[in-house]
Amino acid sequence: MDSSRTEIGAPLDFSGLPLVMGIVNCNADSFFPPSRALAGAAAERALRMEGEGAGIIDLGAESTRPGAAYVSAEEELERLVPVVEEIRRRSPVPLSVDTRKAVVAAACLEAGADIINDISALEDDPGMGRLCGEKKAAVILMHKQGTPVDMQDDPRYGDAASEVAAYLRDAAERAIRQGVDRERIILDPGIGFGKRLEDNLDILIRLAEICGNDYPVLIGVSRKGFIGKLTGRPTEERLAGTLAVEAWCVLKGARILRVHDVRETADLVKVLWALTGKRRQEHEWN
Repeated sequence: MDSSRTEIGAPLDFSGLPLVMGIVNCNADSFFPPSRALAGAAAERALRMEGEGAGIIDLGAESTRPGAAYVSAEEELERLVPVVEEIRRRSPVPLSVDTRKAVVAAACLEAGADIINDISALEDDPGMGRLCGEKKAAVILMHKQGTPVDMQDDPRYGDAASEVAAYLRDAAERAIRQGVDRERIILDPGIGFGKRLEDNLDILIRLAEICGNDYPVLIGVSRKGFIGKLTGRPTEERLAGTLAVEAWCVLKGARILRVHDVRETADLVKVLWALTGKRRQEHEWN
């Protein structure tokens, strides 16, 4: 293990530019095929993303696209642990693992992961919060309605942005009660997870309300279906639309962008940060 690496759970540095999180899907089912990679190819993709500007790598073995099937803990472990170990052997880049299962999270943290990205906000596995608290792991708490299998069947909200903001506040307090340190909590409004087009737009338009919860906010909009509905473009042609939404999210206070296209997003963040006067005086530009 690289001795230069930050200790597990050490708070991420949000004092500068928003962080770009590169997506590596260690499965054959995620909705954007170029993001899929297994074993050694997944590790190589992650390291390439780090070179392109990713400040975090997010590894997921269970697809959470609408309609996706459940994956067993055994299969997740087989797909994830060797990849975490290989990346950690070669790089200190912070590693996030996208899982709802405490047994998978435990093995990945032991292998060298730093962050648990739980789309159930600690609700699916009663042992997840306690584990993350004990291991001092950072935790991403996401809002969703339903499960990946049925979440898009008939989602309904009275006031999407307010309801999501309230849920995330409650999720953060629940995590703290389970032992997770406040400074290690990250919130994700779960764009596209049990939400109609109008719900996604309401949340994004009013994103500043969620970013005012005293926790860093992660946004994942990369190439998602609502961008296709707005533009009429298929998944592989949604980069421009994605970058437009991500720019909006940075302006509204998002601190992490979870993306498929790291190089383009990293460039977007650098330029936008300079144009909005948020460049820190001590920051060195290359």
